[in-house]
Parts: sequence; structure tokens; C-alpha cells
Amino acid sequence: MLFDEIIGDAYEPREYPALARLSDEWVRTRPFEDLKVLVATPIFRNTLVQYRALIAGGAELVVGRAVGNAGASMPCDPAIVSMLQEKGIPVISDENVKSGKVEDDFDLILDCAGQFSFCNPHVGFVELTRSGVQFYEKSPYPVYVADSGIVKRIETTLGTGEGCFRALDQLGFNALGYEGKNLVVFGSGKVGCGIALQGVHRGMSVCTVTDFRRRNTGSDFCHVLENNDVQIVDCNNDAAVSLAVSSADYVVTATGVKNALSLAAVSAILENPQVVVANMGVEDEFGEMVPATRVLNKKATLNFMLEEPTHLKYIDTSLALHAALGERLLQESAKCMVGFPFSGVKDPAEDLEQLLLMTTIQHGVIGPEICDMLR
Repeated sequence: MLFDEIIGDAYEPREYPALARLSDEWVRTRPFEDLKVLVATPIFRNTLVQYRALIAGGAELVVGRAVGNAGASMPCDPAIVSMLQEKGIPVISDENVKSGKVEDDFDLILDCAGQFSFCNPHVGFVELTRSGVQFYEKSPYPVYVADSGIVKRIETTLGTGEGCFRALDQLGFNALGYEGKNLVVFGSGKVGCGIALQGVHRGMSVCTVTDFRRRNTGSDFCHVLENNDVQIVDCNNDAAVSLAVSSADYVVTATGVKNALSLAAVSAILENPQVVVANMGVEDEFGEMVPATRVLNKKATLNFMLEEPTHLKYIDTSLALHAALGERLLQESAKCMVGFPFSGVKDPAEDLEQLLLMTTIQHGVIGPEICDMLR
């Protein structure tokens, strides 16, 4: 099967039990037979495992790497892009998008951050991230959102936080030690929570800045943070934010919102020349007052400087759900005599999430970590 050698050399099967299950099933059932499927996830070595599953299922695979609707290209490993092209797998470019040739060209689109929400697929979309939902809220097409359920927490809470510190390690900050250092994280969602907890595990004193108006709405994890002795500061309390940032050794943004930082936060960063500053969101959360040279990786998402931004063992279940929701959408569309089975965004099916979650817990290397996370 395509990519077997690369995947076999890089990973153990227990690092991708959910995608392995789909591959084994789909090579028999062929749910994507004769369908043109666009996948717009970040293009790295670990993404090949998702591609392989879709190809096993009969998909005519196309990979998306274009500016699209969200205004920024998906991060990628150029070597993987070249390898895909050498193997005859089309990679969508900005020129393809600007020509208008891709809008009506696909049966199913597995999107990420709303990059291809301007298209008109015959079946519908599956969106991987919460940041992409804004592009689909009024969509006339059916859109499953993989980020709406519990599975995405494995990637964002466990994997993204680990990736943030792995990038800091690669830049040499681990040589200075993290024990006793002050970490300020902007954002209390899944990503922000994961980064904060990784800091706690490394002996750091952690403060999370969040919007108190969103507490207890289901979109933040302040209760988890407080149970782990993380200080919580209201982003609208300028004095408290300034005080936290002024004494910080590390500041990491993870709100997912462009220009999220207040003037007080920005001023405190600029007045603290020793603080290490990083972004873990898809947008520039600092704004124009903070130059790109002041932020690690020039304001780009820090872990995307790594060869593998999020380890496959943490992203396997998310990528499997992303693909499996495509199959579910096909099944629902087949039952619909006229039009689409639904329109706009919809949470992932609970039974599908539970199947993939239990597969990962029972057969994956991170089973104990997931059980701890769910407590």
C-alpha cells in the first residue's frame, strides 16, 4: 500500500491504532470508491497515515495547500509535498484556487481552518478545527465538525501542549531548565489548557489569562486548571494581566483569536525584554504593535517549526475521526432522496467518537494518558 515503507520506518502500529482500524476496514469496504476527496490538513509525515487510509478506501486523493478562505496556507513539510507530487498525488496550489478550477471539483472535502469552505462539494465537508467553524456557520452544505467532540481533546490537550515544549526544547530553552520559571498562557480552551498543564508537569508556576465571561460555558477548562494549581486571571483586568506578564519568563498565546491581546498585555510584553514569547494559535494573536522578530517562529504556530508538530500518537484519533466522519456523511447522503441530509455545522456522531476513543485506549500507546485526561 502507498506510504507503507515511510510509515513503517517512522512509527510503531500502536502509535496509530485508530487509523489502522479504518485502513483495515476500508480496504475491504471501499467507501470512497470513485470519489474525489480533497484533504486540507497540515502536510507532514504523520498525515500520510490518514492519506493511506483514504486511499485504502478507494478515494481519488487530492491534497490542499492553498491560501483559500482563511487567508493563510496550511503549514507543511516541503519534502513531504514533493514526495506526494512525485507519487502522482495532486497538491492544490494558490494558482489552482485563483483560476476557479477547484470550486466544483470535489465530492468530499476534509477541511482544516475553513481553507476550502468556498468550494461546492457534491457530498459535503468535514472540518477538523474549531477555528474553521466561522466559515461554515451559514453553509448550505452539511458540515461535520471533528473538533466539537471529546476526541479532539487528545490532540489539543495532550499533543499540542507537548509539541509546544518540544519546540522550546529544540530551540535550546530546556538547557536553562523550566523548574520554578513563570509561564503565562493566554487562552483556557483545549490548547491553552494543554500548554498550561505541560508547564505544571515541568515544575513551572503557571498563570492562565482568559475571559471570565466565558467561564462555565463549556468552551474553557478553568476547572481543570484550578484543580492543578494554575492561577486564573481575567483578560479584562488590565492591572492583573500587566502584573502577570511583567514577571513572566514565558508567554504563550493560545486563544485562536486574531489580535486577541489587550493593549495592557502587549505593553507588558514590550516592557519585559527577557520574556520568551510564542504563539500556539493559527492567527497572529499579538497584533501589529508586537513585531514578528519579538515572537518565536516569527509569530507562526510554534510547534509547526518541528518535523512532526504533533506526534502521531496524539493526532491519530483526530485524523481518524476526520476521515470517518467523511464516511458517515456519505452514508447519510445515500439515504437522502433529495438534497442534503442537513445543512450547516453538526457535532460528530457520539457512537463514532466512542469507537475510535476505545480503540485508542485499548490498543494505543497513550491509553493511560487518555484515561488520566478523562478523569
